[in-house]
Amino acid sequence: MFALTFLGTSASVPSVERNHPALLVEAAGKRILVDCGEGTQRQLLRSGAGFRRLGRILLTHGHLDHVLGIPGLFSTLGLRQTSEVMTVHAGPGTLDIVVRMLAGLWGAGRAPIPVAFAPLSEGQVIDAGDFTIDCFPVRHRDSDSFGFSFQSPARRHLLPERLASLSVPDGPMRGELAAGRPVVIAGRTIDPEDVLGSPGGGRKLVVVGDTETTDGLSRHVVDADMLVIEATFLDRDAATARDYGHLTATEAASFAAASNVKQLVLVHMSGRYEDEEILAEATRVFPNTRIAADFDHIAI
Repeated sequence: MFALTFLGTSASVPSVERNHPALLVEAAGKRILVDCGEGTQRQLLRSGAGFRRLGRILLTHGHLDHVLGIPGLFSTLGLRQTSEVMTVHAGPGTLDIVVRMLAGLWGAGRAPIPVAFAPLSEGQVIDAGDFTIDCFPVRHRDSDSFGFSFQSPARRHLLPERLASLSVPDGPMRGELAAGRPVVIAGRTIDPEDVLGSPGGGRKLVVVGDTETTDGLSRHVVDADMLVIEATFLDRDAATARDYGHLTATEAASFAAASNVKQLVLVHMSGRYEDEEILAEATRVFPNTRIAADFDHIAI
């Protein structure tokens, strides 16, 4: 399961209700921040999530509304005397922006906490055992942008009725069968296939930050349980969307429909529109759409 906490859902200019972009993803005991806009540390506190077990930041790109919260967050973590390494994953150009930003505050190669910088290239970013994260390039103006695909594998679970009928006791034998290894009970071999159900429970979450097009992205998004993506403009302002390198709500919804996505969550909301306008435009194309608000919690 992936649990999402939306910490910031505004476009470039924050509002009273919406902070700069940031999303907290939790899975299998790990907590990962996607983008870190200005004020993210306060959003973490206001959401109740806090700073515990926060060890990685994935940056979609290096525009300031997505990265300016990093110095403040690191400063606070330093005051809390954390000794854990924070790993920042981003494209090389984005990492250069972050490194120079930190150097300007604390000096070259210095920061209030231990930091590791991991440049992204298309493919797997993390294999955490219970889930993986892959990244893929996204086109957004002059930035080296990336989207992220979180996936947990489908698993086969033990069937209680089969275990009972074969007299498999609670304990280590069931663990062996769940791991795919046969066991012997009273001289009789029981194979995992005798007690395991069909694969199920796999989940796929895709997060795309700012993007000027969805061309070439479908293979990374197809069949996702949830797609989180920007919808900065309405279709009537499509020409302006092109000028600024963003999507319209219609484009985001059409992409979700074409990619067989189960649920679409729109972020990067512009203050020029009412939420109802954006949602109405998107749901005409893809009914299972919602607009994320700051502090929304969604689990898949």
